[in-house]
Amino acid sequence: MLRISKIIDYGTLVLTHMAGHPERVFSASDLANTLGLGQPTVSKILKLLGQHELVKSSRGARGGYMLGRPAKSISIAQIIDALDDQPFGITECTALPGACTVEAGCHIRTNWQRINAIVRRTLEDVSVADMLRPTPIEYPLNAQPLLPSAGSTAVSPTTWSVRK
Repeated sequence: MLRISKIIDYGTLVLTHMAGHPERVFSASDLANTLGLGQPTVSKILKLLGQHELVKSSRGARGGYMLGRPAKSISIAQIIDALDDQPFGITECTALPGACTVEAGCHIRTNWQRINAIVRRTLEDVSVADMLRPTPIEYPLNAQPLLPSAGSTAVSPTTWSVRK
């Protein structure tokens, strides 16, 4: 299953919160308390984001963190690159070419590379500014949203199915 890690999710949350108040300077503890996250986690995220110039820091009594550039100029792909310890890739061979022992004879590798490129472009097209506003989900013409299965009374991940 494709899944964004907690650190990337939290990093996106931190940046989105900061983008909602672009004139403000935030301390790590302030962000942690406001967002309900652990202060060591927020500090780690801010340090990594700072190394990639997505946030900038200032010292002193009025010091703290602010966005390193406008929210519309920070993509989700850049957040992933800053916070993930592995290169971006859907499969091992798209993230680390040469790491797979069957890569040379793999007949599906080019399709994984194509899928990887599509996902990457999508992540590059969504900015922190976009994350500030809820948007309706757009489904491809041949796909349908997940709907509760017939007879279910509770909405939970285990009671959902695709309706045809």
